[in-house]
Amino acid sequence: MDRREFLKLGLKAVVVVGGLSTVSSSKFTRNYWGFVVDLTRCIGCGKCVQACRAENSVPEGEYRTWVERYQITNDGEVIVDSPEMGEEGYAIHPPEVENIKTGFFVPKLCNQCDDPPCVNVCPVNATHLTSDGVVIMDWDKCIGCGYCVQACPYGARYLYPDDYSVKKLRGLADKCNWCYHRIQRGLEPACVFVCPTGARRFGDLMDSGSVVRQYLRNVEIERLRPELGTKPKVYYYFGNIL
Repeated sequence: MDRREFLKLGLKAVVVVGGLSTVSSSKFTRNYWGFVVDLTRCIGCGKCVQACRAENSVPEGEYRTWVERYQITNDGEVIVDSPEMGEEGYAIHPPEVENIKTGFFVPKLCNQCDDPPCVNVCPVNATHLTSDGVVIMDWDKCIGCGYCVQACPYGARYLYPDDYSVKKLRGLADKCNWCYHRIQRGLEPACVFVCPTGARRFGDLMDSGSVVRQYLRNVEIERLRPELGTKPKVYYYFGNIL
């Protein structure tokens, strides 16, 4: 199986080589944050998922970020699983499949789209795009209609359960916001900070010296479901894993 065949089955991505056609200095007044996931580095340890839950008080059974395992057999079959969404990590040598030709892990999270469907469908502007290109929530406005959850093509949104510890959030919508409270203080998102292998990279796409610009300038990267026109700002680097 080559990369194109895999992408049709799995990531449904497109190669973007060099340049940043989605960056508009007139649209964004401060920064323009971007996220790179280096699949050649991810070991499926689950520390990112654990850190995200702790940092953002994510309710049990819901996830702002998760990790999927992709295994390709010698017969070309693609097997995808994500027990507990990767939060507890994966066995180094998965016993459930024998004739594995190759395998790798794919972390996923909110793609922070430049043209986000969740923002477009929100009837009260509770989900909105900041001036530095991050989609965040205003819970004072949210009415818990769930339109944003249905509109997200990446499965990145959820509603707080009715028994959530913070009463005012019960029934309201949420998702990954790249730890916006942290990046406003000059810190990395929690999942980036704890990654032991540097598989997750974060930075300003308008800064030519940032690590994400270095990736986009020098290697082939992929984005999820670009055919939808959402212009996601999470980029994936495959290297030679396929």
